[in-house]
Amino acid sequence: MNQQLLAKTFVELADNLVADFDLIDFLRLLTDRCVGMLGASAAGVLLADRDGELRVMAASDEQVRLLELFQLQNDEGPCLECFRTGTPVIVPDLSAETVRWPRFAVAVQRSGFTAVQALPMRLRDEVVGALNLFHSTPGPFDPADILVAQALADVATISLLQQRSAQLGTILNEQLQTALNSRVLIEQAKGKLAERQGVDMEQAFTALRGYARSHNRRLSDVARAFIDDSEPFPGLGS
Repeated sequence: MNQQLLAKTFVELADNLVADFDLIDFLRLLTDRCVGMLGASAAGVLLADRDGELRVMAASDEQVRLLELFQLQNDEGPCLECFRTGTPVIVPDLSAETVRWPRFAVAVQRSGFTAVQALPMRLRDEVVGALNLFHSTPGPFDPADILVAQALADVATISLLQQRSAQLGTILNEQLQTALNSRVLIEQAKGKLAERQGVDMEQAFTALRGYARSHNRRLSDVARAFIDDSEPFPGLGS
């Protein structure tokens, strides 16, 4: 494991303990770093909305986003179990879980993944979501990597809850609702850019995110302006 990158990641996650930050970009950073550092093939994050329903908030690629949606639509899978129990769900071989999750086990293997780790995003007794790491080869996981992944999930949760505030639940609900609204805008912008440039949805997201970061802007603001054609976007086809 790259120790320098690990230290940098913890700093980046802690740096988001501020009143206003881009939640979607923050969660995508979390998934990307889990893939880059922990040997996962892909990663996703699901968070509960104000009604306690899980929503897909970030994924390291489009395939995983669809798998996470599949879990929610079929009400089965490791991330739902993790969220409901508040405990990690570690599955080194998904082929052995066809009885436990008959639809999900088949779908995830068809997508090329054979093992999964679902880690709760929690602060004390409050569980707000799950971090899910998918692997393309079966086998036991390194206990040290599991500890690091849980630590990253815990730090990210603290950032989400903004522990300095006395009204954690209210602020979290506001953040999640804003993020859900932003997610819709971003998906629309991805579709528009993908069609305009003839690229896939993941490439479109990478381009939008790169533009937002290079211009020091919120991803949701860039997505809204791109959808509305309210300003030129050099390099993005407008």
